[in-house]
Amino acid sequence: MQLYKDQPLRIHNSLTGKKELFEPINEGYVGMYVCGPTVYSNVHLGNCRTFMSFDMIFRYFRHLGYKVRYVRNITDAGHLENDADEGEDKIAKKAKLEQIEPMEVVQRYTVDFHNTLQQFNLLPPSIEPTATGHIIEQIEIIKEILEKGYAYEANGSVYFDVVKFNKDHEYGKLSGRKLEDMIANTRELTAQDEKRNPQDFALWKKAEPQHIMRWPSPWGDGFPGWHLECTAMSTKYLGETFDIHGGGMDLKFPHHECEIAQAEASTGKSPVKYWMHANMLTLNGKKMSKSTGNNIYPSEIFSGENTILSKIYSPAVVRFFMMQAHYTSILDLSDEALQASEKGYNRLMEAIGNLENLKTGATSDFDVEVWKQKCYDAMNDDFNTPILIAHLFDAVKHINLIKEDQETITEGDKVLLETTLKAFVHDVLGVENQALAQDDSNALTGVMDLLIQIRNQARANKDFATSDKIRDELGALGIQLKDGKDGTTFTLN
Repeated sequence: MQLYKDQPLRIHNSLTGKKELFEPINEGYVGMYVCGPTVYSNVHLGNCRTFMSFDMIFRYFRHLGYKVRYVRNITDAGHLENDADEGEDKIAKKAKLEQIEPMEVVQRYTVDFHNTLQQFNLLPPSIEPTATGHIIEQIEIIKEILEKGYAYEANGSVYFDVVKFNKDHEYGKLSGRKLEDMIANTRELTAQDEKRNPQDFALWKKAEPQHIMRWPSPWGDGFPGWHLECTAMSTKYLGETFDIHGGGMDLKFPHHECEIAQAEASTGKSPVKYWMHANMLTLNGKKMSKSTGNNIYPSEIFSGENTILSKIYSPAVVRFFMMQAHYTSILDLSDEALQASEKGYNRLMEAIGNLENLKTGATSDFDVEVWKQKCYDAMNDDFNTPILIAHLFDAVKHINLIKEDQETITEGDKVLLETTLKAFVHDVLGVENQALAQDDSNALTGVMDLLIQIRNQARANKDFATSDKIRDELGALGIQLKDGKDGTTFTLN
């Protein structure tokens, strides 16, 4: 069904700062590119939020009847430790630390990335290209930029000339920065610097003798710049100009700004019609940071192996929590917020479960058609999932009233309500019914609390035979008890 013809969609375009009517370049087709992970460590929960947001967007486009080509890359080379083209490649650095091949690092963390997103019920993209699989394409783009005069070679490296580009283009238009201000706020180049200007960025970096990841090029052995890979892969699979480019807010500058410059320099065309950026996730009101300990990984939430949350939360509950904020808003994760989301999630799943057995009558007290359009209006307003969820709970209220014989609904409205509710909850928001699994985990926690109390009492009575028996038999079942200064906890092996 081509629902998009009757459901005009407005998207906030980061390039213009305005909500704009979505009109694809080719009717009925959407080309969307989203910057994927640099696979040198386990995927962060904040990254998961970004990918979850674009998964919801991908799902809604498909629900509206669009044919979508969704490209999300894997960065497996070229991403240095900072944005000033300095330091080691993140993957090569991890390989040295662990004394393994860089591609072993890539494989390990790509598998982790896929497994984690699968737990969150993300659909796979249409194409998932890698940076190392597109070295040839990146070299060809560098040649084009050099021929156009917007790049220069220096000692085996190639740099993009931002100052020259800015003379007849606008560098900084996505992030709202002026090149003059950037120049005024940066240090002067030293004699050792290869760049003509501090704002110039690497298209190709010469590989020093100790550099593990290297490829031959017309300028000598080296590796591509981080920004270049996305230009190469997006244009290869979506064309020189495509509909949507997405990513985290932190990528707006310099990464996406540089992508625009590279594309305009090589093709003379603006590469993207609508730029979209998802906002960050905080933890207990503070920025997530491994160095301060204010950090949690998805696996730690699912297993309960953390000191931040009071209990285990299922992937579906976490996803539902993420959908309760607009993708452009900062979202704060806390134990209280997840508990509230879990209660709401359980109410929603219970209502969906009750739908099938609702009694029907001759009239409806609930105008399902009006409610259905309200759901579409929310999503058509820049994918406003929190407003959509408010409308879903309005339906939950009516389902409960009908169940208690306080309202009536016709058979036709009941069918429409059921199909619409399931479409928005499962197909668009991507929230699965894991209520039973969550109930099981709650029951397990209760049983374990009871066993730990019995064991503690046995130890207090110096009945170590009973205490050890509980510990050993639970261990045989794959449940490990840990005695600490704050009491006894358990983990599932």
